[in-house]
Amino acid sequence: QLQLVESGGGLVQPGGSLRLSCAASGFTLDYYAIGWFRQAPGKEREGVSCISSSGGSTNYADSVKGRFTISRDNAKNTVYLQMNSLRPEDTAVYYCAAAGGSWSRRCPGLDEYDYWGQGTQVTVSS
Repeated sequence: QLQLVESGGGLVQPGGSLRLSCAASGFTLDYYAIGWFRQAPGKEREGVSCISSSGGSTNYADSVKGRFTISRDNAKNTVYLQMNSLRPEDTAVYYCAAAGGSWSRRCPGLDEYDYWGQGTQVTVSS
């Protein structure tokens, strides 16, 4: 069964950090770009960050630049999202998704991803 599984979410105080993981099973991530998305209650799903299949190209939403870092370890078949200086407005369900191809020039669009995870809740609150 081909699937992506996110983990690492939780409750954290403002200014704190979390590291999300996106692990693939049933297929290798070597040939897939990975994107992280989030969706807060009552809001549309938004792109947070993406990384090319090689790891050589990354992109970030303006709202998370300088605070979040995306990385990948293809040997572990896992992609990470390090989130620092978290704010209450970062509260959302975070999803990872995989798109076949290198995607070195841009992030795939929402409908260009092949696989999605089930999401992990991140809550930033004091």
